[in-house]
Amino acid sequence: MSAKAALPLQMFGRRLVHLRSSVTSQNMSALRLYSTEKQPEETAEQKATESSPEVEKLTKELAAAKEQNAELLDKYKRSLADSENMRNRLNKQISDAKIFGIQSFCKDLLEVADTLGHATQAVPKDKLSGNADLKNLYEGLTMTRASLLQVFKRHGLEPLDPINQKFDPNQHEALFQKEDKTVEANTVVEVTKLGYKLHERCIRPALVGVSKC
Repeated sequence: MSAKAALPLQMFGRRLVHLRSSVTSQNMSALRLYSTEKQPEETAEQKATESSPEVEKLTKELAAAKEQNAELLDKYKRSLADSENMRNRLNKQISDAKIFGIQSFCKDLLEVADTLGHATQAVPKDKLSGNADLKNLYEGLTMTRASLLQVFKRHGLEPLDPINQKFDPNQHEALFQKEDKTVEANTVVEVTKLGYKLHERCIRPALVGVSKC
């Protein structure tokens, strides 16, 4: 083969080698590009997989903290309610102590009022006009008893005279029954001793006789 004939073949071989090198280079570049793009995705997935136990742990801790917070809040509300109830009870006890602190003293004075009442009732009314000393004594006893009752009223102590009222076991104490057709059964027809109440609280029931049919 002549040199002129061999020259085109050499040139064709060189182009073929160049073409192969170019194709190989492009494939390698594409492969490297694919590897570079794929790697971050795999790394992110790997990181997510590795961090999932930590996230789960934090989620559990958050749930436990919320439960503890709800429990503490409930205890706090209950403590506030208990404190408020205790404060109300103490205020009521203080108020009752101020109002009913004189209850024992009042009971003792009731005996004095009863004695004065019996003394005035024992004075014979028909002899008052003819006896000035007896009249003065009667008037003195009456005024003393009236003054004492005014003091009682000023401090909230009032007498109970339940004549012709329905029998109330909270304010009356029945000593006997008496037949009386003019009134209904269980009606107070006789009062042997007055009762007293201190600010609507009965401190001594009235001693009464009750009707029966």
